[in-house]
Parts: sequence; structure tokens; C-alpha cells
Amino acid sequence: MLMKLTRGLAVLAMALTIAVPAWAQTQTVSDALDRKVEVPANPSRILLGFYFEDFFAIGGKDAYEKVVGLSRAPWEGWRNLQWKAYVKAVPKIAELADVGEVDAGTFSLEKAVSIKPDVAILAAWQFNALGDVVQRIESAGIPVIVLDYNAQTVEKHVKSTLALGAILGTQERAQKLADAYSTAVADVESRIASIKDKPKVYVELGRKGAEVIDNSYGDTMWGRLIVTAGGINIAKNQVAKWAPLSPEHVLAQNPDAIFLAGSGWVSRDKAVLMGPGVDTALTHERMKPYSSRAGWNGLNAIKKQNIHAIYHGGARTLYDFVFLQYLAKTFHPSAFEDVDPQANLDKFFADYMPIQFSGTYMTRLPGHDG
Repeated sequence: MLMKLTRGLAVLAMALTIAVPAWAQTQTVSDALDRKVEVPANPSRILLGFYFEDFFAIGGKDAYEKVVGLSRAPWEGWRNLQWKAYVKAVPKIAELADVGEVDAGTFSLEKAVSIKPDVAILAAWQFNALGDVVQRIESAGIPVIVLDYNAQTVEKHVKSTLALGAILGTQERAQKLADAYSTAVADVESRIASIKDKPKVYVELGRKGAEVIDNSYGDTMWGRLIVTAGGINIAKNQVAKWAPLSPEHVLAQNPDAIFLAGSGWVSRDKAVLMGPGVDTALTHERMKPYSSRAGWNGLNAIKKQNIHAIYHGGARTLYDFVFLQYLAKTFHPSAFEDVDPQANLDKFFADYMPIQFSGTYMTRLPGHDG
């Protein structure tokens, strides 16, 4: 594991000498890993590692008034257009302390401790990658709560939502969101329960352009959603979590539908751009080269003009149910004739988010000659 912790030993010594804060009132919160964690009943200083949009959805438009630091790169770098949209709505976000990025090895224990959070909220992947650094954070008197929307299970989504609602004091709002999510997924599952004919599906991260084969997904994120939506994920049993599939495997499987996962990445002029403020015509322009890859003209998906783009930033959020609906409607249109994923996404933003919905989050590439 790559990890650069500035003055690691000195920081550890400092952390261990910090007294555990004497909170006036506490509560025990069960997180996504079923850990029972004692936290302040009303924390006013929160360190947020990931799931930035879900924090807004559950906490409300003023939720970031309680945040004193975050891991900035996964938001500003991975979802740059999304970052800009929320900073415009809530400028305070850009002023928050940055504790570094776990994946890049720049996470700073010293910085995390120095901003004196009442609680640290981490994604499960961050918690696992940090290893014993988590114990050092806790030794500094900072309880750690783990959320997991990446797993793409109703159970993890609900546990994460209720845990965050307890911390933010928005239990009723959190329960409403959890119930709505569970209902939406159950509706998809019930509609496809008796369907036997399932299409083969290929999803690829559209980050590097058509000349480079990028990640597909096994039994997580888009891979999990494909199966839940009633499709056959051709990456299943080929990659554990995410990794590129060989071109030969894709051609041999002959997928009936292809999905490119796009986002608002920085300095990637061939990426499939999607997200806040992105014109659909631009997304289509970036999609077209993929349909012209060697051998792809013989694929069922290309012959049927069944190549789509979906917003990668939404694959692990409380509104990922709309992408589940979009996938399911693509696979089984007659069973979902009355379901409008885009309208449901519009409503989610109107009801729960501090920014007005705009941009491109799901789209089908129109037919073209080449």
C-alpha cells in the first residue's frame, strides 16, 4: 500500500498523547461494516473522506457547515465538473482543509488530527487502504465511521444512509431516502423476476479515449448494477473488482449492449465527458470513436445502435437507482415502459440537492455512419 505519512512516528506520538474529548452527549452509531462506534450526539467538526453528494442529500443544503476537512482530490480531481458545480453553490467547500488522497498515498495523518474533527467519515475502500492508520486516528480521540455505497447492495446503502443521518441529526430524512432507495431497487427486481432472456452487457470506463482499453467491472459498481437490472455482465468472473477486459474477450462475448462510463475528468481531451453542465452533443462526439474500434462493427450492440453512456460519478450514490432503472429499461424496454429514469433523477435533485440539475447523466448514441 502506497502511503506517505509526514513525520509518521512523531505524529503517532502526538496522537497518542491527545486526550479523548469529553463530549456532553454521545450516541452509538452502527456503520456500514456493522461496527458500533460511539460518537458525539451532535458533532460540529466533521472530516469527510468520500461520498460528497450523499452527504448533501442526507444532511441538507447546510450540511457542509459542519465539515472542517475533506479528501479533496477524489472530488476535485475525479469529478471536476461536479466539484465546480457544488463549489459555486456552496463556496465554503473550496476553503475546507485538505487531508490528502488515500489512493495516491498523500493522506496526511498529521493534517487529519490537526483540524480536530469530532468524527471522521471514510468510505470502506479508504478504511481498508489506511490499515493501522485508522487506529492512530482513533487513538487521537477521533471516532471513525465507515460508509459503503461502492458495494452496490441495498443493505450497505441503507446502513450507510442511516449512519450518516444519525451523525447529522437528520434521521427522518435519512430514513425517507433509505426507504425510497429500497423501494426503487425492489421494483426493478420484481419487474425482471420472471424474465429469462437476458442480454449480454459490456461496460467500460470512458476515461482515456477509444484508443486505450480501460476498466470494466466484475461484481461491484456497474457490474453489480448490470446483474441487478437483468443483464449478463461479460466481465463477471473475468475481473475481481475492476480491470480492463481483453479485446478478444469482448469480441468473443458479442455483447448486446455497451455502456461507457463518463465523467468530468481534468485534462482528458478524449474522455467521454458527462456530468453537470455537459451538453449531450459533446458526450456523443466523445462516444463515437468507440463504436469504430477494430472488430466492433460486427458486435450486436453496434449493429443495433445500442451503445450508451452513463455518469460514472453516480455509480456509488443514493441516486444510483436511476442508472439501475436506465440499464433495466435498456435491457427490457417493455417491462419498464412506464419508468422514466431521467425524470426520477430530476426529482431527486429537486428534492435533495443544493444545485439545480443540468447536464448529461445517461444517453444513447444516435445512429451514425462510422
